[in-house]
Amino acid sequence: MYREEKTFTLQFSLEASFPDDYEGDDDHQAWTREWETRMKPDIIKVVFESLRRHPGWSAHVRNRGKSAQDEIEVALERDFTTPQPFRI
Repeated sequence: MYREEKTFTLQFSLEASFPDDYEGDDDHQAWTREWETRMKPDIIKVVFESLRRHPGWSAHVRNRGKSAQDEIEVALERDFTTPQPFRI
């Protein structure tokens, strides 16, 4: 079977500014907690809700060895080996 691939990247960079007397990240970047616990899960949910509205495509999370804290890859697949229903 012949297979083609294309990659599209949507990257988020989180940044925070602190006062001059900040002592470093002894708190293990606690400022990212809202991103990890609320924002990122909401974004992933909305992405999959949107993708489900496109018949003929299937979507799943694929892990290529990086931590889910650093990367979430969404794999989209379309199978042309089976006939698609006729649409008007």
